[in-house]
Amino acid sequence: MDKKNKTLGEFIIEHQAQFQYSSGELSKLINAIRLAAKVVNHEVNKAGLIDILGAVGDTNIQGEEQQKLDVLANNKFIQTLKNREIVCGIASEEEDHFIQVNSNNQQNQNKYVVLIDPLDGSSNIDVNVSVGTIFSIYRRVTPIGSPVTMEDFLQPGVNQVAAGYIIYGTSTMLVYTTGYGVNGFTLNPAIGTFYLSHPDMQYPETGNIYSINEGNYSHFPQGVKDYIKYCQKEEDDRPYTSRYIGSLVSDFHRNMIKGGIYMYPKSSVASNGKLRLLYECNPMAFLAEQAGGKASDGFKRILEIQPTELHERVPFFCGSRKMVEKAEEFMALHAQSKDN
Repeated sequence: MDKKNKTLGEFIIEHQAQFQYSSGELSKLINAIRLAAKVVNHEVNKAGLIDILGAVGDTNIQGEEQQKLDVLANNKFIQTLKNREIVCGIASEEEDHFIQVNSNNQQNQNKYVVLIDPLDGSSNIDVNVSVGTIFSIYRRVTPIGSPVTMEDFLQPGVNQVAAGYIIYGTSTMLVYTTGYGVNGFTLNPAIGTFYLSHPDMQYPETGNIYSINEGNYSHFPQGVKDYIKYCQKEEDDRPYTSRYIGSLVSDFHRNMIKGGIYMYPKSSVASNGKLRLLYECNPMAFLAEQAGGKASDGFKRILEIQPTELHERVPFFCGSRKMVEKAEEFMALHAQSKDN
């Protein structure tokens, strides 16, 4: 079979033996995410035809206004994961606390917890800009047979067994890793099947795109300001091109294909940055490293940060390895100058 004609289901079965604890649960879990993604994709694609645009009038745990599709996507993913009885716990960016999941047949016997950002970039829905779903999977650390606890969710990113995202754009793609490279699958809407379209995805070692909300420039640390000036300077292969969509999934996806860096640093108005460590930064960092890229908070590796709370925020620098390293150089230089 032509590699690119392979379906996601066939790919999962073929590579199941790579999983450290190969017993079928992780494969079923990824299949459940695939199913929920197709349902959410259907709703996203008809957003302009029915009353699911705009805000619901509530805010989530981060104090952000919830969009109608945020709530819909959150409910669909949680419902699908619960119904399949393959996880023992779920944490969502849209929920205050983690969700305990009990199997009807084998209470708390499941091995995995899922952390999810159900609809990243949802504020872009009303203007028909690409949005996405981000997911992260860990093997529980508490004893099987006992209720899950916060300890199962507050694991460093290096413990992830799988992570990925779904991008709902001109075509719908599911991109994921289980620690053996990154592969992308495109949905054929006519038959509802994901096909392998982007095998062995790799970040270019460097690129010419930088992605950051420059409207916040005056609030950025000096190291970030200096790096932006470096990107804009006419020298060698610069200036770089500024491209910022405002949807992490979309910016990350473009930069992984074309080469670039995504930055959401801390600022004077967001002392820890905006992105959530568990729902956004850890899964994207895992994907970036598996694709030959790099992810840090400007100083240290994202995947080695020990989480302390469910909705913790961290600064995020992610993308082509050489570009992230150059940004880190500017951050380190400014940190040294402050110490002297």
